[in-house]
Amino acid sequence: MDLWFTPSENSQVHLESLSFEGFVEFDIATKTQIKQGQWGDYVRGAKYALSKRFNLKYGINGVLQGSLPVGGLSSSAAVLIAYVMAFAKANGISLKPFEVVLIASEAEREYIGLNNGLLDQACIALGQKNSLLFLDCDSNHYRIINRNLSMPDFEIGIFFSGLTRSLVNSDYNLRVYECKTTAWNILAYADQPLKTFDKTFLRDIPKESFEKTRDIMPARFSRRSEHFYSEYRRVRQGVTAWETGNLQLFDKLSFDSCESSIHNYECGSPELIAIYNIMHKLSGVYGGRFSGAGFKGAVIALVDPAYKESIEAEVTKQYLAQFPEYEMTFKTYWVKPDDGARFIEN
Repeated sequence: MDLWFTPSENSQVHLESLSFEGFVEFDIATKTQIKQGQWGDYVRGAKYALSKRFNLKYGINGVLQGSLPVGGLSSSAAVLIAYVMAFAKANGISLKPFEVVLIASEAEREYIGLNNGLLDQACIALGQKNSLLFLDCDSNHYRIINRNLSMPDFEIGIFFSGLTRSLVNSDYNLRVYECKTTAWNILAYADQPLKTFDKTFLRDIPKESFEKTRDIMPARFSRRSEHFYSEYRRVRQGVTAWETGNLQLFDKLSFDSCESSIHNYECGSPELIAIYNIMHKLSGVYGGRFSGAGFKGAVIALVDPAYKESIEAEVTKQYLAQFPEYEMTFKTYWVKPDDGARFIEN
């Protein structure tokens, strides 16, 4: 995603998009306007979160373009990162990468209305080429893990179903509430003190406590907990696999993650599940899963570059046989890892 911009000589913001219709205009020095239900809300959201910390005097004039589909690829986090960095640059504000992460995440939670964490924003702002980002969202500690030189070559395949959804209008927020309710259940069954809902997290509860209560709580809450605790374990194992160059283990963990997402977290549309089931069985696919929360439109995979053409052809053929209505919008993209958000000046 690219944002071309120049700082304004006054407080006016004017933005156009090559991907969406219309334009966005407002005065950055005035109070944040209410949401309007279109792409400009993300511009206003970035201004909202940044202006809580700084006095903004100068706007920007710019054009936004994305080269990948909007839907399941952290597109909302990407544009918020871009707007926050652009507004800061125009106003002479120096931000550290993790400050950008926190501001962009706050904009999405408080202004857009999505109860997300920091993962998407952190990957975009902190990511480094050929490296893995390990992030602890409780302490905000992170580290960059370089790719082991013994790891075989791979490229990233993005299979866009053609289906675009907004996480705000999906069951994503509901899953967040279900996990918190599950944590409350465990504490209540164990006769432990309850915290307020906003400070209740499964990660603060030992898995042993969950095991003692899993069979007496409602099944849906038990499944959400199983997904959380198994994902927590897979992340730790994935770090070791990446550090040691064990791509076979790393990709098995990604497949296991998607299976748990489908059956325990119960996310993924029929379209996404179909793509996953197709690519899972193909030669040359090391591993893969839904992109992000799995409520939008893409599946990602690490693949052997030698099999790219056959994988794309087979996924396209089998998927469109099941969902011919997406013939004009289904697309496969091939990308390689790169550095995260940055300024490129002409």
